[in-house]
Amino acid sequence: MFIVVVGLNHKTAPVEVRERLAISAAALSERLAEVKQLPSVEGVVILSTCNRTEIYAAVTDIERSLAGIREVMARVAGVDMTELKQYLYSPTCHDAIAHLFRVAAGLDSMIIGETQILGQVREAYQLACEYGASNGVLNTLFQQAITVGKRVRTETAIDRHAVSISYAAVELAKQIFGRLDGCTTLIIGAGEMSELTARHLVANGVVSVLVSNRSYERAVELATQFGGVAVKFDQLSRYLERADIVISCTAACHYVVHPAAVEQAMQAREGRKIFMIDIAVPRDIDPAVANIPGVYLYDIDDLQHVVDSNLMERQKEAVKAEKIIQQEIIEFNNWLNSLFVVPTIRALKEKGERIKQTELQRAFNRLGTVSPREEKIIQSLANSIVNQLLHDPVIQLKRYATTHQGHLYTEVLQNLFNLEIEGQRLKTASEKTEVVAES
Repeated sequence: MFIVVVGLNHKTAPVEVRERLAISAAALSERLAEVKQLPSVEGVVILSTCNRTEIYAAVTDIERSLAGIREVMARVAGVDMTELKQYLYSPTCHDAIAHLFRVAAGLDSMIIGETQILGQVREAYQLACEYGASNGVLNTLFQQAITVGKRVRTETAIDRHAVSISYAAVELAKQIFGRLDGCTTLIIGAGEMSELTARHLVANGVVSVLVSNRSYERAVELATQFGGVAVKFDQLSRYLERADIVISCTAACHYVVHPAAVEQAMQAREGRKIFMIDIAVPRDIDPAVANIPGVYLYDIDDLQHVVDSNLMERQKEAVKAEKIIQQEIIEFNNWLNSLFVVPTIRALKEKGERIKQTELQRAFNRLGTVSPREEKIIQSLANSIVNQLLHDPVIQLKRYATTHQGHLYTEVLQNLFNLEIEGQRLKTASEKTEVVAES
């Protein structure tokens, strides 16, 4: 049995293509059933997020299953296959396993090391099990992928470096204040970036949120989200003294926070420092504010430097993550390759049993009447001979199954004992598994 993947993601397809292939929760069971009904498909798991749609399948015929899955995806997208194919990738065997493990580890994400994808992989697998679409091979594959994701996040620091502007602001605030518990945040401007930064700050302990915006209604709306207080824009200066952290991101074409107002606020704060984040372009806060004692001012470029530095750190951690992934790939391949010997061992034992029964019957016919004790001795002798003859071949085959030559030994044993394997799948499989085993 082989692992295949057909999918597209943020690196291979624009959003207008990805959204056409997005599979909703309501449609998931139907899509799983549709793929599992394809010839040669034994199990299927579908991972569909805003950045990717991927169909993982355990199959008995690689090319046939890939063609069928691509056709399903073309129907879902409502486009011709020739148009869709340019956006698709189709790793198989070792490459498919490696792809899933890298996805679960966050190495294939838009932001390297992001944590949300591991939960999405887990949910995709659980839903496939719930709908009866997965199988034993995919069960083991996805369970190990989840293990990979956990190992990468516990054994490396890949998710411990802020790589978004909003989260970098939070990390800087922590460096200045230590803990953010009890801090008050003043948000100037109620756009998406301000909201996202505020959300991160609140999640890290900020308890009081003030929101000021030219549109007072929008200020009220955003303040309500955080259980905060809306501040009229013309009263902004009066509230600066209450803020430990100021986030400013308006669409103004001039400064909205001036040194005089900040100096007055710092006098009222009696030496308590203030952290100001200006993520507006053009800038909202006069750069001269940075010269005021006790004020820590960072603009969008400062935060970008932090992000760039942290991205480099994540890249270093990604190298460690790749080593973990390679370890887990070897372990999974050893398990997967061992499955190929099971039909051969079964066929070998069944042939031994048939020969034993045939020869016993022939012997009893020639002997005529034998006592129960004599019959038992002869039966025991035959069992012992067959078991001992087959013991070493079976043990050695199991041992070689986890090596890159496992498939060769399996075929040799098939040929030496003239074994008939159902559908002759094993010989076809072994021809395509060499790359898997060697990797």
